[in-house]
Amino acid sequence: MTVPRHPPASERSARRVVLLVEDEPFVREATCHILKSAGFDVLPAADAQEAMEVYEHNKRRIDLLMTDLALPGRNGRQLAHDLRAASAEIPILLTSGYVEVDWEDDSHEPGTYFLPKPYCRAELVAMMEKILSKALRRRSASNAS
Repeated sequence: MTVPRHPPASERSARRVVLLVEDEPFVREATCHILKSAGFDVLPAADAQEAMEVYEHNKRRIDLLMTDLALPGRNGRQLAHDLRAASAEIPILLTSGYVEVDWEDDSHEPGTYFLPKPYCRAELVAMMEKILSKALRRRSASNAS
């Protein structure tokens, strides 16, 4: 059996890949639609277990994890911790409509952000662009060292 070759970032398309974890089907579908219409590729998952399976099959492609905090089974924070252990560089966007969090960029863990629900298309896309541009600058700086 041969392992599929994942092209280096320079050979990949410019589309960024988001692992989206959301247990509410309507919210997951709506968010997928928003992200796809903004030029992202989206790998959806309904819970942390499914997200880890998707991650294992696509880890070299995923540019960002977006997860709801309230998930059945393992919550979004636990999932973020697991993914960060597997890929220290992956940016993480946590979302929730239930938790009131005073979350400033980089105030908790670098590369982890929070977007309260409900959010509109413009807020979501702007946050994704901000996170991914920061991640790119961070990677460029560490590669230059």
